[in-house]
This record gives sequence, C-alpha cells and structure tokens, in this order.
Amino acid sequence: MRIAIDAMGGDHAPDEILEGAIESIKQLDKDDSLILVGQAEVIESKLGAKNLKKYAESLKIVNAPEIIDMDEAPIEAIRKKRHSSISVMVKLAADGQADIVISAGNTGAFVAGCQMRMRNIEGLNRPGIAVVFPTFEGPVTMCDVGANIACKPINFYQYALMASVYSKHILGIDNPRIGIMSIGEEDAKGNEIVKKARELIKSDPKMNFIGNIEGSDIFKGKCDVAICDGFVGNVVLKLTEGLVDGLFKVIKHEIMQESMRLALKFKPIMMRMYQKYDYNEYGGAVLLGVNGTAMICHGSSKSRTIKNAILTCKEFYNQKINEKIKDYLSTTTVKEIDEQ
Repeated sequence: MRIAIDAMGGDHAPDEILEGAIESIKQLDKDDSLILVGQAEVIESKLGAKNLKKYAESLKIVNAPEIIDMDEAPIEAIRKKRHSSISVMVKLAADGQADIVISAGNTGAFVAGCQMRMRNIEGLNRPGIAVVFPTFEGPVTMCDVGANIACKPINFYQYALMASVYSKHILGIDNPRIGIMSIGEEDAKGNEIVKKARELIKSDPKMNFIGNIEGSDIFKGKCDVAICDGFVGNVVLKLTEGLVDGLFKVIKHEIMQESMRLALKFKPIMMRMYQKYDYNEYGGAVLLGVNGTAMICHGSSKSRTIKNAILTCKEFYNQKINEKIKDYLSTTTVKEIDEQ
C-alpha cells in the first residue's frame, strides 16, 4: 500500500507530520510505503536531523517546491500552484501512483484537488467530509462537515448512504441509526431542503432512518450517523472542539485550586478521558465519495494525529469502503426528487 502524505501542510509541518509518519511505520506492513510530498531539501534535512534515515527503505520523497497557504482561495490555488504539495499528491493518486492521500493543509484546496484530479465515484453527485465524534454512548459519524455548504436533497441522501457504510464497516455498527440535523424532532421542522431530503432518505428501506435530530442528540446516543450540510456540520465540529478543550481547562483549573495533591492523583484520569474523547484519536476526517482514499487532518495536527490518520486510512482501504459505496449506489432505486 502506497500512502502519500502532504509533508508541508498544517500548523506544525513538516516536523510533526514527519514524526507521525515515522511513528506509523512500526504498525504498517512490510510492503507498505510512505510517500512524503513536499520540499525535498527540507524533508531530507529534517529526517537527517532527527536521525530517521534508518527508515529510508519505507520512505520515498517526492519533490513539490510550492506550498498552498491556509488562507488561499482553494480552486485558484490548485490551478495556479501545480507544483504544490497538495497538487502533486492528488496527481499521484489520480495517476495510480498512490493508494492513499493525507493532508493537514488547506482543506478547501485538498477537497478541490481530490475532486478535480481523482474525480467522484460514478453516480455520486458531491463528496462529503465525514468526521467521527467520540461520545460516551459510542462513536457518531457526521457528514458533511465542510465540503458542500449548498446541499440539494440528493446530497443529503448520498451522505447518509456513504456515512452508514463507513459506520458499519469501519466502526463496527451493524445497523447504523441515521438522523438528519434539524431545528426540532418534529417532521414539520426544518427548511424545505431538509424536509425533501428527509423524504428521500425515508424512501430507502435499507436505511435505518430515525428522522430529525437536534444538535444535543449527537451526544445522547440517539443516532450513529448524523447528516447535515457542510455549513452546519463545520459549525458543530468547531463548537464541539472548542467546548471539549474549554471543559478540560476548567476541570483542571478547579482541581488545582482545590489541592495540588488531588490534582496529581487526578492527572491519570484526566489523561485517559482526554485521549478517549480527543479528535486526534481518529486521525482526521475522511473525504467520502472520491475515487480513492483521502483524509483531511486538522490544521493543528500533531504526530499522534498523523499516525492515527495513516492507520485509519489503511483500514478504510483494506475494507474496500469505496467498492461497498459503489455497490450500494448501483442497487438503490432512490432517485433525485423535484427540487423546485
């Protein structure tokens, strides 16, 4: 398996990206290889400084002198910077030279690059970014969280289809319960797009659709898959990340105010809790619907994030998730409804 990694993408690139790649080697198979895409001189220098050249047999460096910054316009950047790490990496996948692509860089540019170069799965209108929320009741897959902010009903249906396949075969949930995000549980709640999408999803007897869900239901164990447009999903994602970080800071502060001895005793528990509910444990968000395996990592990704992203992508590839999505698309009788 050939795993291409954007070595120049992210707030802590290239050091944390390279460190995470190296950490993953110990858990990969002997015939797996990592392709580090970026400024070759910088990558070689970093590997030498970290004394990581002993892993040279498992590593390949592909030079990409340009970098797409986080604030650049995605499509324009992909078109103008053809020698950027993201552009070169997705071209490797499109040309059959990489099986997996991973980036913590500009999300919009990475999604645009995957769509332009790798193309969508046949019959799939728009890809969606799926993220896993670790909750006390179990993992919940949300799709979309940023790829498409102007959804049509067919997009919601296909997100439900892809996310349920992912939930079943990657997270081990046999018959995922699917809910569509709205402003209330009642069928009458939601805008016209959400209402039409609900009817479309409901019309598929193979889906375990439970109807409307509210934001709080994600953490109550009511559903296994939450469907929404990319605008809503991204707001929920960022709000949740900020809330989790804030809660841990408040708990830590209050315990230390109470007693330093208590804080020392409580530290192992805090570490276990943080690791269990930390988004870094899942590596990133998979881009469902493109012809290949692509994962988008958080811009602040550390080495542990990158390592887990590599291992998650390997499982995605081995489980043949794209083939399962294609099979479902080829057998479904659900068609796009009138959107006017």
